[in-house]
Amino acid sequence: MADSASRQSWIKKLGPGLITGAADDDPSGIATYSQSGAQFGFNLLWTLCLTFPLMVGIQIISARIGRVSGHGLATNIRLHYPAWLLYGIVGLLLVANTINIAADVAAMGEALTLLTGGPAHLYALGFGALSLLLQVFIPYNRYVRLLKWLTLALLAYVGTAFAMHTPWTEVFTKTVWPQLSWKPAYITTVVAVFGTTISPYLFFWQASQEVEDMQAQVGAKALKDAPEQASANFSRIKADTVIGMGFSNIVAYFIMLTTAVSLGMHGITDIQTSAQAASALRPIAGEFAFVLFSAGIIGTGLLAVPVLAGSAAYAMAGAFHWQNSLEMKPLLAKKFYGIIAVSTTIGVLLCFTPIDPIKALYWSAVINGVISVPIMAVMMLMAANAGIMGRFVIGRKLKLLGWICTGAMTLAVLTMFMTFGS
Repeated sequence: MADSASRQSWIKKLGPGLITGAADDDPSGIATYSQSGAQFGFNLLWTLCLTFPLMVGIQIISARIGRVSGHGLATNIRLHYPAWLLYGIVGLLLVANTINIAADVAAMGEALTLLTGGPAHLYALGFGALSLLLQVFIPYNRYVRLLKWLTLALLAYVGTAFAMHTPWTEVFTKTVWPQLSWKPAYITTVVAVFGTTISPYLFFWQASQEVEDMQAQVGAKALKDAPEQASANFSRIKADTVIGMGFSNIVAYFIMLTTAVSLGMHGITDIQTSAQAASALRPIAGEFAFVLFSAGIIGTGLLAVPVLAGSAAYAMAGAFHWQNSLEMKPLLAKKFYGIIAVSTTIGVLLCFTPIDPIKALYWSAVINGVISVPIMAVMMLMAANAGIMGRFVIGRKLKLLGWICTGAMTLAVLTMFMTFGS
């Protein structure tokens, strides 16, 4: 009985970090990882080993900013940095998230069509409406439990790899000793993987969720005002984030591995969507792998669309000083919920226009990689600012890891630009 209670208590501690990590493997991310595996085989698996510690560092920093200051990232930027920087970052985030929502709901609709038949566009409309209703009408403390359960959908991709004949010795060898390339397509794909994995909306979401969790707990306060609560919360943030980012990168690794084995090794190198990857799996890897992969697209989409819309709403609310909380009733935070509704609705409507959000998806991942650089730089300055963090400015190790992450993304982006002309 004691062990059961201990496990339940431990699971309850998982929240912002776990959900943030799981939301990173959304259908648009699946498309990027699938294209990487199909086009370059095992030679990009190393990227997901590198992104793990970098993600852990930068996401812990974003979580600490939220929990220590009691404010999300956009609010802190508004209070401490120039308006042009705030509006530029928030505007780009809103556009990128809306494109991602469009790609995700389209992929979910296509995946359900593959499994059951029927109209993909109407399914996309239904998934968008379902996601919107969940965010608007379910209180945060119940809604977050649902998101935790949806993370289990990601295990489908681990199962898919073991449902096929995988040359594990070659996989491990290529992971630690890949064939690198300076060709523009390879460099751009590296940046796309980084941009998909280390995405701006994740920073905004996790910081805001720490604020939500703080407000939901009786007696909890911003840590700079209640330093006695710091030790327990920093331990929780670390464990939650390490598990969440580990989960995210393991699943992404297996998606890339699955498509490398099933598609790349069979000459199928051009994958534009996650649903296309699932469809291509069927004749090669069998019905079971196809069903697992397709069902995973739907589950991850249900998890990711609320995070994309919610992070955009948190950013806009912080930028313009609006009431914001998923725990609040819609009538008390009309503008906040309005952004969730508008971004989700526009994303769904894009699926019904001549604009193909799927074709824009790969480049939106690249754009995410580019705009991550200034956002991470601002976060690092925030985390070292005593006016924001009080006595809890980040220490030397976390500061080093955060700047390495920022530097790695900067290097990847600069290398991509340098190879465009070659």
